[in-house]
Amino acid sequence: MMKGGNLRRFMGRPYSLTLVAFMFTTIFLWSWEKNPLVTTSLLREDQFVLPSPGSLNTKEHTSEDHLHSEVAEETRNFKTEQGFDTALTNITAAFSLERKDNGKMWNSSFEKKVCNYAKGRWVADRRRPLYSGFGCKQWLSDMWACRLTQRTDFSYEGYRWQPENCQMPDFRGSDFLKRMRDKTIALVGDSLGRQQFQSLLCMVTGGEERPEVEDVGWKYGLVKPHGAIRPDGWAFRFPHTNTTILYYWSASLCGIEPINANDPGTDFAMHLDRPPDFLKRFLHQFDVLVLNTGHHWNRGKVKANRWVMYVNGKPLEDRKLAVIWNAKNLTVYSIIKWVDSQMSLHPRLKAFFRTISPRHFFNGDWNTGGSCDSTTPLAGGSEVTQDKSSDPVVEGAIKGTKVKILDITAISQLRDEGHISRYSIKSSSGVQDCLHWCLPGIPDTWNELLCAQL
Repeated sequence: MMKGGNLRRFMGRPYSLTLVAFMFTTIFLWSWEKNPLVTTSLLREDQFVLPSPGSLNTKEHTSEDHLHSEVAEETRNFKTEQGFDTALTNITAAFSLERKDNGKMWNSSFEKKVCNYAKGRWVADRRRPLYSGFGCKQWLSDMWACRLTQRTDFSYEGYRWQPENCQMPDFRGSDFLKRMRDKTIALVGDSLGRQQFQSLLCMVTGGEERPEVEDVGWKYGLVKPHGAIRPDGWAFRFPHTNTTILYYWSASLCGIEPINANDPGTDFAMHLDRPPDFLKRFLHQFDVLVLNTGHHWNRGKVKANRWVMYVNGKPLEDRKLAVIWNAKNLTVYSIIKWVDSQMSLHPRLKAFFRTISPRHFFNGDWNTGGSCDSTTPLAGGSEVTQDKSSDPVVEGAIKGTKVKILDITAISQLRDEGHISRYSIKSSSGVQDCLHWCLPGIPDTWNELLCAQL
């Protein structure tokens, strides 16, 4: 009996050891899965990185594969016991389901976190600029090519913008054109919009000559009228990807028409509540639209252009709306509302409203001796820490719409050394250009932000 009892105790020992090992493994896996410190550590490590959709899937599958390999190893250790095999199968299924649920929760939480591209800092980058300031003559106007002027300091070219809570992809012209295959990108606005347009063409081509690119302005009525200084805009098509990039001049984003078409000296109705005819005619052909306005909203410009403000098809009578900035705000809200109303009819369209580009006149205005001749980068700081836009009008107007904000005001405010300044080839004595930017320069970053948001 003693021998039999010893034998039974001896034969029972492997089962006891196996049971203990199984219980320990189960508790360990359960604790690892549930431990909030582990979860918190994972989120802290990854929360400031914006992975691509592909990398999100890779992370999820890698974690699942690791979990399954652990369970598989335990299964091999206990394979002699069919009951344990069944139990492990159930546990594996439970863990896998819970792991997937946790992954869905993590992805859902992550998707709700939208990157604020306007919050971050400027950092030095030796890879800048993205194209040569001596080149890009096919697209870049001489008056904005500061390398061709008497300016000798170009340190402003060597910085890139780094958002705080997400990665900004490196801009590559060939990749951008592939992404924009069979698409049309339209920039509509004032001369700052034209700078962004020329910047984008230089970035896409790397500043190199591209003789195969077609001038297709005629398709959009963008031809130079007889006696005019320039056409109302330009459009160029890249045949390899069938990508068109165009610009249309609309300084106010209003519908403007002559009050008396038969009178050469007529005034023009400036319809604050109507979009430009160009947008009404061609919006259906656009895949990306970038709007901007701001600096032409002053009494001098309105008077010089012989604009008369209209609302509801008749001259404006409301004195409050006649205040120039109130008129501008009405137009911004009106154009955004109109574009938003059209987007359901054109579901492929992605629309952006670019916030106002800051001026940097110090010690006076453009006509009173104001200057911006500093060459010290980031003298006023390198970071934007605010969550709200420095252009509250645009920020308010896009709320509740499908139109997105391209927020460049605060980040550009830090770059007063990047203006054309006193080196303008068309400047008058004592007058500095502290409104327009040197190219390459700050507008390149605006396009990087646009590309990132696309």
